[in-house]
Formats: sequence, C-alpha cells, structure tokens
Amino acid sequence: MGRGRVVLERIENKINRQVTFSKRRNGLLKKAFELSVLCDAEVALIIFSSRGKLFQFGSTEMNKILERYRQCCYSQDTDVVEQGTQTLYREITRLRAKYESLQRSQRHMLGEDLEPLNLKELQNLEKQLDKTLSRARQRKTQIMLDRLEELRQKERCLGEMNKQLKSKIEEKGQRVHEAIQGPGNPTTQAPVDCFEQLHTSHTNHAALERPTFHSGYHQSAVLDPQEAAMETRTFTGGTSRYQAWFL
Repeated sequence: MGRGRVVLERIENKINRQVTFSKRRNGLLKKAFELSVLCDAEVALIIFSSRGKLFQFGSTEMNKILERYRQCCYSQDTDVVEQGTQTLYREITRLRAKYESLQRSQRHMLGEDLEPLNLKELQNLEKQLDKTLSRARQRKTQIMLDRLEELRQKERCLGEMNKQLKSKIEEKGQRVHEAIQGPGNPTTQAPVDCFEQLHTSHTNHAALERPTFHSGYHQSAVLDPQEAAMETRTFTGGTSRYQAWFL
C-alpha cells in the first residue's frame, strides 16, 4: 500500500511540529552535504527554528562563502547599473541627433545653410514649403470666412433691431399726429383766440383814448367804431387759419 499525500500546511500540534522539523532539518543537511561532495560545489545552508535557534552547514568556511555571495550580488547590481547607464547614454545620443536634425530642417525652412543640399534635397524642400504655404492659406481663408459670417449675423441682428426701433418711432409719431389732429384741435385754436382777444382790447382802448382837436377848445371824444377802418387779411397754410387786423 502506497504512502498517502502530505498536505503542506502548518502543523497545529506542537509536538508533531517539532518532530517534523527535526527530521526534515537533518534530511536537508544531509542533502546539502551530499551535493557538496558529489558535485564539488560550495554549499552554505542557514536554518532558524521557530524558537530562533540557528542551524547551519557549509562545505567550506561559512564566512568565505558569504563574502563570495556578497561580491556576486554587488557585481550583479553593478552590471544592472551599468546597463541602465548605457541605455540612458544611447537614448541621450539619439535625442541629441534628432534635435540637431530638427534644427537643420528649421534653418533650411528659413532659407539658411542651403549650400550643402543637393538638387533632390532642394526639390523636396520646395515641395514641403509649397504644402506648408497651401495649408497656411487655407487656414487663413477659413478664418476670414468665419469672421465674415460672424459679421453678417451681427449685421442681420442690427438690421432687425433697427426695424423694431423704426416701427416704434413711427407708432409714437402717429399717436402724436393723431393727438394734434384730434377733434376741436385745442392745441392750435387756443393761441388764435388769445391773439384775437388781445387785438380787440387794444383797438378799443386806442379808439377811446384818441384825442379830437377843435378850434377854441380841447375835447376828448369817443370815436365811432365805423371810423376805424379795419382790414382783414386771411392767411391759410397747412391745417391752421390765421387772421390779422391792420388799422
């Protein structure tokens, strides 16, 4: 009957756990010794128990093996650092070359340092400049069209506002005209009546105060209203009618 499968988990029983640790520790130390003898290898084994007790095995002196281990790890770290440094140096070199190439292209675009270029490179530069100029003109035209459309919309809005204001002014003017041309027209009739009353009062007063001269005596006589000649002229203009009296 075969041996059952052992489940790898922590042994809860303290005694069983200690027994298992002792057996497997001895087996591991034996395997390390056999590996060092059979394969002529330097083996160092360090074990700490759950209570902190140290168990170790070294095919040679333990300190020498540990020192060799440290040197190996340090050299690996140094190699990693050197590899990283070399990678960064290559990246810096690539970026520097790209930067110089872009600077040359910029100078060529500005018409500088064209002497080293051959005919083909000059033709390529000319094509590139033509494309750049065409795109710049297209963008400029688009901006001008957008601005023109914006101004047209603004013009339409101002036109609508002008029409509204004009309509309001016409309505207000129509109301004022209707108020002036209303029945009785008291606005224009009142000044004419006042003028007629003032003129009549002045004429009567002048007729009563006019002196009459006779030989031998002075007498203040009242003029006959028929003696005062009154001329009437009528002026008709627009919608009002005015009369003027002249003595």
